[in-house]
Amino acid sequence: AALLFGLPPRNLSKMVARYSRDPKNVAKSCKARGADLRVHFKNTREAAAAIKGLSLNRAKTYLNHVLAHKEIVPFRRFNYGCSRKSQCHNFKMCTQGRWPEKSVKYLLELLRNAEANAVTKGLDQALLHITHVQVQRAQKQRRRTYRAHGRINPYMSSPCHIEMILEEKEQEVPKSRKAGKNPKPGKAAKAPKENAPKAQ
Repeated sequence: AALLFGLPPRNLSKMVARYSRDPKNVAKSCKARGADLRVHFKNTREAAAAIKGLSLNRAKTYLNHVLAHKEIVPFRRFNYGCSRKSQCHNFKMCTQGRWPEKSVKYLLELLRNAEANAVTKGLDQALLHITHVQVQRAQKQRRRTYRAHGRINPYMSSPCHIEMILEEKEQEVPKSRKAGKNPKPGKAAKAPKENAPKAQ
């Protein structure tokens, strides 16, 4: 269609979604991402940092507990004006937290998307762990609010981009115990030096 109107063809490689990092093993990993999501960047960043490193099942349980106010999201960076909560005692070096429901719902949807991608690739969902999650600021969306004396002020929103990578965690195989103890690796025995004949 571009050639019919005399326009140069578009480079489709630029339209492919790119992630900030690649998984170690592509065959044993799955991805999910969302762009320009209408949810606060700061709250989503703190909620995403709380689930990094968790297993898929534990992350879903934790986020559902946050919605029910059974667990809390610790606010470590963007915590200005955030009050102290007693539930934060479960975390080290943190006393401030909140229950950002909208951010949690978006993260749950991304986890559901990643889980569906894992099923498509035939991965074991019980072994999936969140190895990478990143939240970036998106372009602000503009609205207006009306003030006194006929003035108009900007009323901006702060959307964000979210991406996450889940990988299968390798199972640790117990080391087999042999009947006899292996000798400790030591220094190789040096060959005895032959006494050279003394010069007369």
